[in-house]
Amino acid sequence: MRAALRQLGYVDTYHMMNASVENPPDCLMWQDAFAAKYDGIGKFTREDWDQLLGHCQALCDWPASAFAKELIEAYPNAKVVLIGRDLDSWHASTMKTVWWRVCDPELRIASYVSWGASMYYPMLKKFFDTFFEGDFPNKGKEIYKRHYKEVRDMVPPENLLEYQISDGWGPLCDFLGEDIPCVKFPRCNDTAGFKERCRWRNRMQMCNAALRFALYGGILLGGLYALSRAYKSFSA
Repeated sequence: MRAALRQLGYVDTYHMMNASVENPPDCLMWQDAFAAKYDGIGKFTREDWDQLLGHCQALCDWPASAFAKELIEAYPNAKVVLIGRDLDSWHASTMKTVWWRVCDPELRIASYVSWGASMYYPMLKKFFDTFFEGDFPNKGKEIYKRHYKEVRDMVPPENLLEYQISDGWGPLCDFLGEDIPCVKFPRCNDTAGFKERCRWRNRMQMCNAALRFALYGGILLGGLYALSRAYKSFSA
């Protein structure tokens, strides 16, 4: 959906990739939003949403999906596209991708040494611990249905499009008031390559951390050596 919205001119469409890869510090604000909603710690106001998402023309995917109610209340005139999926297919796909990512031991290790992963992994885990009540395998389908009902109940019919990716450009463009592009509707989800891309990212993050430690260690050793030489010269 992000690729489709970008094709329609919504170039800055917020997606989980914004937080996980493109700007990991966003995860800190998402953590504040989770704390306000689920832990009763602090508040997350319209001004906070503007700070986090105000530069965007659209948003999709998680973690935004955990805040459907809050976002609809904050932006009551926004148009909402509710993307339908076969429930069993969606659940099986998520088990193989994002849920696998939550349980990925490499990501957990990277979160201790990598700047980006240290912000992303706790937010990812918080999403599943709260929105999916800590048990996605057994509760995911029921929460999916509950989430869709909540959105249908909150959004005025004129602002809501119930849509499936297989519908293509027509209904989406009609709803958004955009011209139909002269290109095929994008199909970007690649479940088969998801794990490989994640593993590559884990290892790059850990390699970067190792290089930083080596660099800082070298600088420290060099400084200690210089101090030692200076001390010996002074003592002599």
